[in-house]
Amino acid sequence: MIVCLCHRVSDRDIRRQVADGVRNFEVLQDETRVAAACGSCLDCAREVFDEAVAQPACAARCGGAPLQMSAGSQPLRRMTVRPELLLP
Repeated sequence: MIVCLCHRVSDRDIRRQVADGVRNFEVLQDETRVAAACGSCLDCAREVFDEAVAQPACAARCGGAPLQMSAGSQPLRRMTVRPELLLP
């Protein structure tokens, strides 16, 4: 959804900034200009930002720690393709 109409900033844009390491709302404003014009989106922008900061970061997106296997799970096996079983 579009959060800031003045600068066309969406909730995805805000979440992407957080995933890229932004942890301060003022820095988010510097990067995106969200809530920097009329200010009517300030509450919504801050709410989306706070929710994004509170969620764990995606390891694939931001280079965090590797995923851990849960207890009792098995590692993935490499699949072998058997050409004779493929449909023509």
